Amino acid sequence: MKKNMEESLPIFEIGPCKDGYQMGFLIGRKFSKQIRSRLASDLILQDQLLPHAHTPLVAALSASNRQKFPRFWEELVGTADGSGVPLLHLILLNFRKEILGCLPKSVANPNVEAAEDCSDVLVVTDSMAVAAHNEDANVALVGHTYMVRATLSNGLCFTAYTYAGELPSCAFGFNNHGLAFTLNSVPPSEDEIQAGGIGRNFISRDLLEATSMDDALTRICSPDASAGHSYNLIDTRSRRILNVETASRHRVSVHKVGATPLFHANMYLHLQVQQVQDENSISRQKRAAFLPKQSKADFLYLLGDEANAKFPIYMTGPTLYTLCTAVIDLDDQTVAVIEGNPKEGRVTCVFPIYSKEI
Repeated sequence: MKKNMEESLPIFEIGPCKDGYQMGFLIGRKFSKQIRSRLASDLILQDQLLPHAHTPLVAALSASNRQKFPRFWEELVGTADGSGVPLLHLILLNFRKEILGCLPKSVANPNVEAAEDCSDVLVVTDSMAVAAHNEDANVALVGHTYMVRATLSNGLCFTAYTYAGELPSCAFGFNNHGLAFTLNSVPPSEDEIQAGGIGRNFISRDLLEATSMDDALTRICSPDASAGHSYNLIDTRSRRILNVETASRHRVSVHKVGATPLFHANMYLHLQVQQVQDENSISRQKRAAFLPKQSKADFLYLLGDEANAKFPIYMTGPTLYTLCTAVIDLDDQTVAVIEGNPKEGRVTCVFPIYSKEI
């Protein structure tokens, strides 16, 4: 791994651990400062989630996800204990998508905007296979992210960009089976959400342990998901990229990325689902359609575009902020992380993707 030490992205190598609790505890202890700081400054947690903490919805989400993924639940418990924060607060952060989507309009706070928006551009040609991803989030996440590089007892190793207090990873990650993913939030309407189903953070944590593209698809499609999501699955061994859109009740649509570049923001593109019309996402989608997408440099220019002052692709506040850009090169088998506008090309660190069999 090559890293520009002038940049600020913390990286924590961990494992093998005896169990999920120990892994979570060590992560929580290492990043206690970031976790506590996020909890103190996150207005979505304070204004939207905490007022609805003691509800049947949160109880149902907790019960179903703890039963489905007990090891990951123990990681969450360990993270809370290691950082010295209430477990309930981390539960709320990890289920924020599932909770916010179910809040009645009469009690939702109109002054708190969406927690996240991400942009991806993907292509596979004879000469280039690249997935480039802007990780966009609420400004409360600035300074509250880190990389976790974990080795499990079975020899699997994963690297995940992680939000403070959350399971790895609601953003992007990869493992030493040569598999990687990036994620895009999508906005199913309230009627499309299954209250108390499996949370997206638990599904993506499971995805970090996939051993093949088929295994990854099974891990995405098998859980009874509460809300929808968009997964960009990347297999460096077979040189494939799939965009997988999901919704509750086991609805899935798979698009194979080819020579025509795919830009994905934060609305469903091919799965037929009733969804909220997101003006920000629609604007970014339209802008990307007019920009060139013939090279990796074009991709970085696109993801750094700020031409639309109200809804730029590269975001700098006041509500949403591009935390970093990840560039996954299937031929070089690397993941490059850029902090700052990707047009400037200042790479913070480059991770190798190890595709060797375990």
